[in-house]
Amino acid sequence: MGKLLWRDIRQSLGRFIAISLIILLGVLIFVGVKATGPALIDSAQSVLNKQHLTDVQITSTKGFTNQDIQAAKKVAGAKAEGIKFKYVLGVQSKDAVALYGFTHNTGLNQLKLVSGHLPRNHNQIVLDQRARRLSHYRLGDTYTFSKNANLKHRTYQVVGFANSPQYIDNTTRGATNIGTGQVAYFAYIEANQLNLPVFTMININFPALQKLGTFSSAYKQAVSRKITKLKTSLASRTAERKAEIITAGMAKLRPAEQRLTTAQKKLETAKKSLQTRSQGKMTTTPSLVAQQKKLRLTKQKLTTAKAKLTATAAPTYTWSTREDLAGFSAYGESADRIAAIANVFPVFFFLLAALITFTTVTRMVEESRMQIGTFKALGFSNTAIAKNYVAYAFLAGLLGVILGSFIGNQFLPRFVISIYSEYIFHVPVIHYQWAQIILAAGFSFIATVGAALYVILKQVKEVPAALMRPKSPKSAKSIWLEHLTWLWSKLKFYQKVSYRNLFRFKSRALMTILGIAGGTALLLTGFGIADSIGASGQLQFNQVLHYQAVVQATKKSHLANVRKTIQRDSSYQNSTPVGTSVVKVKSGQHQLNDVNLSVPSVPKSFNHYVQLIDTTTGNKIRFQSRGIIISQKIAQTLHVKKGDTIKIPTSNGKTTSLTVTAVTKNYIGHFMYLSPQAYQHAFHKAPQIKTLFVKLKRTNSRQRTHLSKKWLADNSHVLGVSFTADQRKTVNNMSKQMNPVVLIFILLSGILSFVVLYNLTNINISERIRELSTIKVLGFFDREVTMYIARENIVLAIVGIIVGFGFGNLLTAYVLHQAETPTVVFPLTIHIQWYVVSTLLMILFNFIVIWVAHRHLKRVDMVEALKSNE
Repeated sequence: MGKLLWRDIRQSLGRFIAISLIILLGVLIFVGVKATGPALIDSAQSVLNKQHLTDVQITSTKGFTNQDIQAAKKVAGAKAEGIKFKYVLGVQSKDAVALYGFTHNTGLNQLKLVSGHLPRNHNQIVLDQRARRLSHYRLGDTYTFSKNANLKHRTYQVVGFANSPQYIDNTTRGATNIGTGQVAYFAYIEANQLNLPVFTMININFPALQKLGTFSSAYKQAVSRKITKLKTSLASRTAERKAEIITAGMAKLRPAEQRLTTAQKKLETAKKSLQTRSQGKMTTTPSLVAQQKKLRLTKQKLTTAKAKLTATAAPTYTWSTREDLAGFSAYGESADRIAAIANVFPVFFFLLAALITFTTVTRMVEESRMQIGTFKALGFSNTAIAKNYVAYAFLAGLLGVILGSFIGNQFLPRFVISIYSEYIFHVPVIHYQWAQIILAAGFSFIATVGAALYVILKQVKEVPAALMRPKSPKSAKSIWLEHLTWLWSKLKFYQKVSYRNLFRFKSRALMTILGIAGGTALLLTGFGIADSIGASGQLQFNQVLHYQAVVQATKKSHLANVRKTIQRDSSYQNSTPVGTSVVKVKSGQHQLNDVNLSVPSVPKSFNHYVQLIDTTTGNKIRFQSRGIIISQKIAQTLHVKKGDTIKIPTSNGKTTSLTVTAVTKNYIGHFMYLSPQAYQHAFHKAPQIKTLFVKLKRTNSRQRTHLSKKWLADNSHVLGVSFTADQRKTVNNMSKQMNPVVLIFILLSGILSFVVLYNLTNINISERIRELSTIKVLGFFDREVTMYIARENIVLAIVGIIVGFGFGNLLTAYVLHQAETPTVVFPLTIHIQWYVVSTLLMILFNFIVIWVAHRHLKRVDMVEALKSNE
């Protein structure tokens, strides 16, 4: 039987390869996409662990001393370091730089050199490797800081370029309130070069947390618990630090107090002297009056300074985690999105492959009825007979599983990681996903070995005589098309035969429709994923947001002055004052952090800047004197709708409840909107309106950079400037990262569709070879014989494509639902051209298969095919 197995493989090599190829494609996409998400995470985790990225960063308005660092270290497992850090401006291009003090014993946030070396003396600087691309710095160049940087030296020699684990995304470095409002790059000089008396930041790392996986919910929860403990540990330091600052401040004021005391004594002496000269009469002079007034003003200033020192001495801490680092959340969300897609798309892909494989193996065994009957007649046992076909199916499946698992697990993740060139994780860390491989192998062997066993066990139950006779052909029946006599009468004979055969072999027709529908659905889903992810940014910045810049003033009272500054620019069109803040929102057990709350000063005209459209009715939303408008993602996350109540914690530790008056369309981020009256009613105070939403004429990147620098330089009351174009660029980058992954889906879907169609057509021809030989003997030309089969394929393809459109939309919607992030909504969007492309591809595949079938049918040995089986 062993020799027979290898002979069967040689004689039906095309079928063997087809089965293996279908299994290979199914396993490749299933295992490969499943491995890509973990590979992205593992590659990032490896770099972050090696460079000891901090878990928590603390900044303070009053800086930190060694006692603060020791207090942080009291939390179990904490490694803490004090860092000197500030934002400064470089002279060239006025770049905003995140400047860090470098110490050789730094253990956290270690730099990874791209070229050069770390600072070795006080006049050397290491730049972010991004500075080479943006400002064209090279090793050996001189770097100059602005005078306001307040450094011991202004010029430094560039000795190295590096990556930092704090800045994983090379397209962004975060925001600041100097320069353009955007950090251009980071830099490191020796810490003693920064004229800072204390540390400005504490970096804290917990080595025990690294095994949890930096993007996992378990890690985030663990960090949250550590922050709670850190706050408790540093709570005692707040009062101590306040006392230290007051003591230091009072020490600085003491010379002035002493001078005041001395001046007061001199004044008293002068008064007494004057009184003596005037023989005891109370008298004075203009000079003494002026001195007394001056001393009184000085005393008032000292009293005010002491009061201000006491009032502002308490330090305020700002807590940051890895999620707050530029580009960090976007990377994690991208990996999660691929993982979410891997839970749906590859599964459907694999099920289609398994279905076709099951059909192919089933047909293969059924075609061997006579051979099985011969073996039984010769006395072979059922087990021996079954072993031959099971081994055939097992080897075909095993070959597909091995190749698919290896290629999918190793090459697909590497390809995707290579696409993420914006990130610093360039060395792939890939582990075999054994659970997914075993699962894929199990399904593969069910589709191959299971199909072979299912059919062979049915076949061996029959007697040899029955098996050695061919199955009786199905009898023809009238079809519904025959009732349309006006149409039926016009059809030619072979056309009528083809249409009858469509209904005669229902299982074959159904399998072909499913195969074509599945292929079309997969292609359409691939295109739909790309369109829908890109549509989020398009809809958000074209239909929802109609302003181009956000300008913040330092105080509410300075907003009018800031508005006058930006109005002078020729690019300015219009603006509206808005109160903005970031709040938490609760509803039941659900909570959302970092929700943008906006209170327009003029609600009636706010729709010119932010289009508020009701998700239910599609109508414009009007502001009410009570209640709040929330974006659709907030409603989904908190499970609330119009008329429900949400709670917002306030600064005094209490919460205020507001009724949801409408849910507005929004695709990126969390936004809530209140009228000034509703805000006053909810929070019992007037909103702090110190932000402008600004409409600009069309501007390019260079013009926006110029505007930002100009506004910040011209008006000291401008706190910050940001542009929606920068946000849009970030969203577009996120979409572009997915495009190559989607392209892989489309390519493999196209290959699978072709293989499926080819395989089903081959099965159809092999099952009907006697029928085709008969009509060929009756005088049909080769072209007519081919059309006998092709006509059926064309009709089934049309039905399959139409059904595939429906499946494609359903599958795309489900994939997008799974792939949605906590802040982004992916609207189902499939452009019309992709329906056309998917249709044309399926038609092309059909024509190629028909052409191959035509060449095969021309060489059919009619005599051999028509030999009697009796």
